[in-house]
Amino acid sequence: MTAGDGAPFAPGSHPIAAHGGGAFAFAGMSRQGSILATPRGVRGIDAPRLADLDERALAPLFDELREAPASIEFLVIGAGADLAPVPEALRSALREAGLRFETMATGPALRVYNVMQSEDRRVAAALIAAP
Repeated sequence: MTAGDGAPFAPGSHPIAAHGGGAFAFAGMSRQGSILATPRGVRGIDAPRLADLDERALAPLFDELREAPASIEFLVIGAGADLAPVPEALRSALREAGLRFETMATGPALRVYNVMQSEDRRVAAALIAAP
């Protein structure tokens, strides 16, 4: 399945099956580049680096929160291969939206997301693709 822009989109909550080589596998499909996983679906996002992660790149997350305010309580952010700080503007927007969040390298972030998702927690993940 694809989103309106032709990018892979898998409706519903899905674990992320694999990552590496700048890609992710989920719901029987793969995506080259960064992804956003929410309870409503997994989709590609235009954020090749953590510095590119902003409100525009995470618009589907903020839309979902506006439409269903209690649907997500925690955001796991995968920063890529190395840990880096989340841009301050995004930190403020996430706090204003009432989200708790944690940033770590993408591999550990993916594992944390998968555990929380398997426990039916209200979790989302923004994962920057790593080589």
